[in-house]
Amino acid sequence: MIEAYRFGEMVVSGRVFRRDLKIIEGRVRPDWWRKEGHYLQPEDLEDIWAASPEILVVGTGASGVMRIDPRVEEKAASLGIKLEAYPTAKAVERFNELWQAGRRVAGAFHLTC
Repeated sequence: MIEAYRFGEMVVSGRVFRRDLKIIEGRVRPDWWRKEGHYLQPEDLEDIWAASPEILVVGTGASGVMRIDPRVEEKAASLGIKLEAYPTAKAVERFNELWQAGRRVAGAFHLTC
């Protein structure tokens, strides 16, 4: 599903995106902004919580700069969602692996930093 990633750019199903994005139920939600730019909080993922995927893969940026509030992990666990976080290149690989295996996976990707 994700065809390519490089700093500041992701290609999904032939479309080029240059801003952070989410993939929920196979659809891209572009221009994802967080309450605090490099700090992921539970309220930044409301649409993902509502979709109730089996697994959420978070891309924390090219260098892994985006931090994750511990409440995100708590919220995911309370909803029965497995949270996996990696620098974005690794997160893309993992997302594609899970997608190709037919898992119900959502992704939230920071494309820079």
